[in-house]
Amino acid sequence: MKRLLDKLAIALICLAGFSMAESFAAPVAALLVSVAVSSAVQLYTGRKAASCIILLWAVMCGFQPIFFCALPLMLYDALWEKKWWLTLPSLTVLVRLDGLIYPQLIISAMGVTIAVIIYMRVSKLEETVNKLTSLRDEITEKNMQLAEQNLRLAEAQDNEVHLATLRERNRIAREIHDNVGHMLTRSILQSGALMVINKDNDLKEPLESLKSTLDSAMTSIRESVHDLHDDSIDLKKVIEESIRTVDSRFDVTLDHDAGENIPGRIKLCIAGVVKEGLSNAAKHSDGNKISIVVREHPGFYQLSLTDNGHPGKIKESGIGLKNMQERAESIGGRISFTADDSGFRIFMSIPKG
Repeated sequence: MKRLLDKLAIALICLAGFSMAESFAAPVAALLVSVAVSSAVQLYTGRKAASCIILLWAVMCGFQPIFFCALPLMLYDALWEKKWWLTLPSLTVLVRLDGLIYPQLIISAMGVTIAVIIYMRVSKLEETVNKLTSLRDEITEKNMQLAEQNLRLAEAQDNEVHLATLRERNRIAREIHDNVGHMLTRSILQSGALMVINKDNDLKEPLESLKSTLDSAMTSIRESVHDLHDDSIDLKKVIEESIRTVDSRFDVTLDHDAGENIPGRIKLCIAGVVKEGLSNAAKHSDGNKISIVVREHPGFYQLSLTDNGHPGKIKESGIGLKNMQERAESIGGRISFTADDSGFRIFMSIPKG
């Protein structure tokens, strides 16, 4: 829009030159043709057609000198095309001055000067705008990168807090087991010994009640310790640690999409099957890729472990396969083993609840 307004101002200067012509039809026709040519140049700006149109107009000036009055307008277009020299053929009018008068030449010269000044001003302005736009885009990109880095940092901090919480739970569980558990065990043994050596019938019932209370307390402590320990297991971290122990010839990928509130016994089962599966792959597979997928669905948990080797016939009597089968069955899950041309696959599903 800015360029069109500038061209309108230059066209008004050209109009002054056209108005000094003695005839009426030729200047009007030349003005309309020049405006149409300028519009076509802007329409095809940046293309070869624009250059050809400017050159054709310049050559036309040699045959119809009245077109020379539109030189400021055409020069302005040529400057935007970075080919100002295309207007040079129009200067052949200066060789024969029979078609123009001196005031028209003076107005054209003034128009050329104004067109050059406007072009320089607008081009510098556009250059500045482009630089500012580029700077804005660069700042926006850096802000996006910074936001992404901040997000990763926040996730890393959350992960550290989570791991610290799990370590603290493990520590508490160990201390309860080592201290309170041992003292309760000793108390239970002592109460049992007292019941054996007791000869007083009046103390028999109190001693049995004491032992029953200690047994209940021991059971409660044991369950609490197991719950703390199970909650402190980070399944994804355990699997990643298992992956790090795999032979370097394997490219192992993990797709973990499960929540953190998985029961401890299920976490232990999945981790155990993954370890056993990785061990079997390292021993028997001739492939180089292993894919592990852990999914949590609304009604069940799912594990898939696949390698791209060329397995032979599955030996159901294998100790590793039996161990995985027993792990799955112990928590009500189902596991299957598939061997085909695409590789060996372990698939396990464990229902919730």
